[in-house]
Amino acid sequence: MTESVFQGNINHTSPFDHQKWVRRLVWKMAIATLLLMAIGSATRVMNAGLACPDWPLCYGQLVPSQQMNLQVFLEWFHRLDAALIGVSAIALTGLTWWWRKNLPKWLPLAASFALFLIVFQGILGGLTVIQLLRFDIVTAHFGTALLFFCTLITIGVSLSPYQSTATVGNLKWFGLTATVLIYLQCLLGGLVGSQWALHQCFGSNQLCTVMNSHIIGVFPATIATLILVYLAMRTPALHPALRKLSHAAGILVIVQIILGIATFKLHLQVEPLTVTHHTMGATLCGVLVAFTVFAIRDQVQG
Repeated sequence: MTESVFQGNINHTSPFDHQKWVRRLVWKMAIATLLLMAIGSATRVMNAGLACPDWPLCYGQLVPSQQMNLQVFLEWFHRLDAALIGVSAIALTGLTWWWRKNLPKWLPLAASFALFLIVFQGILGGLTVIQLLRFDIVTAHFGTALLFFCTLITIGVSLSPYQSTATVGNLKWFGLTATVLIYLQCLLGGLVGSQWALHQCFGSNQLCTVMNSHIIGVFPATIATLILVYLAMRTPALHPALRKLSHAAGILVIVQIILGIATFKLHLQVEPLTVTHHTMGATLCGVLVAFTVFAIRDQVQG
């Protein structure tokens, strides 16, 4: 059963390990995507979203050396990282279709979906500039990037070696619930950021509903994650990978709450703190995705 779902009909006699090569590429893309979201967050909090007034070039150049400053560099580097990820996604899709006889049957389709997401992400990136950082486009831009990141994590984990312990029980459902809630909470955070809701609420009592929605959303997302961590700790003979991921999720959610409180108390005045808060949220989402996929694999194999 697991062979057909996660491995497919693979020619193991091939001297070249196609699956291992693809897996390494996917993990490198995932790291680059996390960096992309961090740079995107820095671009926003540093008011650099329109530092390059045109798109896709910057001041009509590939490298705007004469106009280069911190804000221009952030926006330019953000676009550069996105372009490199886009090229990597094209390469990933092409290779998985070219090597499809030596790879799981689902992989070319999954890679094609990832390519679709990054192309759509690029279109949204252009619209954020053309539409002068319209908040709904900015939020969709971030949400698509996070979905692309989660897709890469899903592919990478599905291709990773794993031996079932048949002990997960219903943990996959708790993992999926926590993942969805954290993803939605990240979107709310993106909406708060794209509308500058915290500044608006503190300054003129506007958009406080948006800010309060994000604060309220902390509770179900945190509770679901902590329940998952507790149940994982109470599950005997749980696979070491699942146990490590559950511990990481517990640490990240606590750190994330501390960062969120500090960011709120300091009124977003410390830019590195705000960027770290956003990046930790995306990282937590990725960890929960990995836990859920491993848990599904454990149950399928068991």
